[in-house]
Amino acid sequence: MNQEDISICRNIATTVFEKVENLLEGQVGNPKAGEFVKIGADGTPTSYIDIIAEDEVIKLLKDADFKSYLISEEIGELKLGKGKQESINLSEELLNNKTKTKKESENQEKPRFLFLIDPLDGTSNAIKNIPAYGMSIAVANVPEGREATLDDVELGFVKNYANGNFYEAIKGNGAKRNGERMTPSSETDLTKISLGGFTKSKTLSVSKLVDTARRMRVLGSVVLELAYVASGKYDAFLDLRGSRIIDIAASKLIVEEAGAIVTNKYGEKLDNRLSIYEKAVVVSAGNHDLHSQIIKIINNDELDKIQSVAIVSRVDEYKSVLFSLKIFETLVQKNLETVLESSLAEKLEEIKQNPELHKIIAKTMNETPEISKHIESLNFNYNFRDYAKELNEFRTDMAIILGGDGTLLRTQNQLTKEIPIFGINMGTVGFLTEIEVEHTFQALDAILDGEWSKEKRTQIIISHENQSFRALNEVVIMTARPAKMLHYEITVDGEVVEELRADGLIVSTPSGSTAYSMSAGGPIVDPKVGAFIIIPICPYKLGVRPFVVSDTSEIRIKLIKRGKKAIFVMDGQIQKEVNYMEELVIKKSEKDVYFIRINNKYFYKKVKDKLNEGGLDSINRVL
Repeated sequence: MNQEDISICRNIATTVFEKVENLLEGQVGNPKAGEFVKIGADGTPTSYIDIIAEDEVIKLLKDADFKSYLISEEIGELKLGKGKQESINLSEELLNNKTKTKKESENQEKPRFLFLIDPLDGTSNAIKNIPAYGMSIAVANVPEGREATLDDVELGFVKNYANGNFYEAIKGNGAKRNGERMTPSSETDLTKISLGGFTKSKTLSVSKLVDTARRMRVLGSVVLELAYVASGKYDAFLDLRGSRIIDIAASKLIVEEAGAIVTNKYGEKLDNRLSIYEKAVVVSAGNHDLHSQIIKIINNDELDKIQSVAIVSRVDEYKSVLFSLKIFETLVQKNLETVLESSLAEKLEEIKQNPELHKIIAKTMNETPEISKHIESLNFNYNFRDYAKELNEFRTDMAIILGGDGTLLRTQNQLTKEIPIFGINMGTVGFLTEIEVEHTFQALDAILDGEWSKEKRTQIIISHENQSFRALNEVVIMTARPAKMLHYEITVDGEVVEELRADGLIVSTPSGSTAYSMSAGGPIVDPKVGAFIIIPICPYKLGVRPFVVSDTSEIRIKLIKRGKKAIFVMDGQIQKEVNYMEELVIKKSEKDVYFIRINNKYFYKKVKDKLNEGGLDSINRVL
């Protein structure tokens, strides 16, 4: 953002602050100002005092001689400027810009700025004349062809109406209060800190933190309390309920530009999209040492509590998609933060618009009686795109996956965080899934009541040239041409253990020992065993057998026959080519995969249930 844009936005912010402050005179401390008017766009109650503040913001931006986007607490998402005002869905608007032709783009003026405004944070305080209420304005660049995120915010302004303090930050240029640079707290002793924020019930670890801190403050204004971290008035602040992005967009930038820390509850960067619907758990501290201590304390308890859930489903059959909607409804009704994988959200939107919807449901009920009672009365009255995220954006406590092992493996491979997986079998065998579909809601109740355990599974990482890939089950190296053998050299920890000719070679984890490895003659290995299995596929020598090596070993596989190309495939999902004398290096991944289990007797029971009968009870229903 150039200096001219910064000046324009700062002038708008100061003008808005001044006008709103004048309008608030006579309203602060007035019970009538707190009378309920409506439910705001963010789903929270709106008072008269909120409306008069927001109206002033809208009027100013609507009359501007340029266009802007606005996200505001009460009215939602708008495009306005040059005397016009239009309600929009910001994410759709930004993504649609990518598909416009050059001519369309030239004929249509693009909004210059994206404003995020909380017209009055601490409304209840203002109504009761408690001196802790203010306003925040964040300004972000308008991205091209993608959703806007917190990382796009360039300017942050916060006004404390109770005492007149004005906080501001320019990305990359520091933060000031009333024109003076701020210095966050350097305190690292938990017994001496001033802690502000909001906790949740049944968070025992946070209770320990509160008991340890010297003093605890709950002022009722996230905007101001984050600014207090930036200025050193607070040593730390947290909001475990989840703060709205419009509340924290400006103060987050102020905190970071002052040199303090603000992250989610796992200590990860806040990179949420800019939307009226977005929320984020916030943990902030004046310095890295204190922040690390707080993260460690709250996660001792919170990591095991399911508060947010992502849903992934195969989308090539109605039974999975419709059943996923029932799960989604159930979780939303329980007030859990719920996310839908993007392709599932799109499929639900498509089905919602289908004029044959009732026939589809009736046919699916008839074909899959085990779920019929759950899908006979589904609520499609959601904008599913509002809940959509890509797999690599998931940051939830659990991921529910509806499908078979293929769906689970595809999903797991694209997750960038170690999110515990709960698999519901909607496929054929479903060896990696936890339950059959008819037990879904009984299992979910148990999980949400805390009656579950986390099972760790080892992954492998496969390095080839300058690329690396992960696999939960196995990597298979095989000829690119059918009926042609390859000549392999296998090295374990620097020692050549075998040279062989074979149709292919499998390197499997214990998780994969019940998959392709087993079909090729490999042993079934308990997932608790720290080992890898190397299995030749149709070797030429009769004496070559599968062998097991430690999962601390480094396995190297090289093609030693010129002119024969091969491919290597990870979990049946990702396929790459390998050539003569190129090496594949296979090691244990530093990242594990976690499964949610509700039955301690999981593995051997699964072996008997699934492998004795071949696991072919299910019938696929293709769209």
